[in-house]
Amino acid sequence: MAIAQASRIRRGRRPGHRSRAPYLLIAPAVIAMIGFLVYPMASVIYYSLQHYNVTKPWENGFAGLDNFTRLLFEDPLFWQSLGFSVKWVVVEVVLQLLLGLALALIVNESFIGRAFSRAMVFSPWAVSGVLTTGIWLLLYNSQAGVPRYLADLGLMDYGASPLANTDTVFAAAVLAELWRGVPFFAILLLADLQTISGDLYEAASVDGATRIRRFVHITLPHLKDAIILSTLLRAVWEFNNVDLLYTLTGGGPAHQTTTLPLYVATTAAQSHDFGYGSALTTAAFVILTFFSVAYLRLSKFGAR
Repeated sequence: MAIAQASRIRRGRRPGHRSRAPYLLIAPAVIAMIGFLVYPMASVIYYSLQHYNVTKPWENGFAGLDNFTRLLFEDPLFWQSLGFSVKWVVVEVVLQLLLGLALALIVNESFIGRAFSRAMVFSPWAVSGVLTTGIWLLLYNSQAGVPRYLADLGLMDYGASPLANTDTVFAAAVLAELWRGVPFFAILLLADLQTISGDLYEAASVDGATRIRRFVHITLPHLKDAIILSTLLRAVWEFNNVDLLYTLTGGGPAHQTTTLPLYVATTAAQSHDFGYGSALTTAAFVILTFFSVAYLRLSKFGAR
């Protein structure tokens, strides 16, 4: 009876009902992607081909490639901000990777207070960029922060701030971002370290391998994909870094800490030149896409 009833139910279904079900299930996700990803990207590309400045509506209209010609040949700040972005990404990602790997190796060992140490290592990652800026602005305060005590030791001038000096502002900004970014690598690499079988290390120790050789021949090969993926993600995030630099230095002094996304933000928000800001955004998107594809191919991500 049950078999006959199931057969009647199957015969009673409309043709194509089963084939449409998967599309109905993924429809909400597709609609969300179109609304929050595809449409904004299409809008940016559209406005990059327009003269669109809300303060000069009489000049608005189709621009063609004028905005791209301007950023390539007439805007030295574009190249300056792009050069600083590359410098910022390379320095930050390399230092964060090295420090994060070192911390992950340390907290992966067994010792008293390991749980507390892990919590302390990971805690800066839970702090927002603006709050991080507030902490480091207090530390860099020339009257009550670290510079005051360095001045007491004769290492700095009284009233001097590392954020106001073109010779020290980059190092000061890098240090603040390191504090926030290192836990990202520590978390990901520690999670991957815990998947390595202890038998591999024991076998290597029996064969006489030193700690360095075990690290080079067992740990690093196992962490390869995690390192590639984490460095790529962090490079993209650092390239798009706006909150910390904007609130810490505002891109100054003299545009010395202006990244390309920060230049986009100031162009759109302060100058209200949304057409040119969209062209800058499109250029940044093309650069990041090319970098991501090239990096994954050259690093042979996923290859064994």
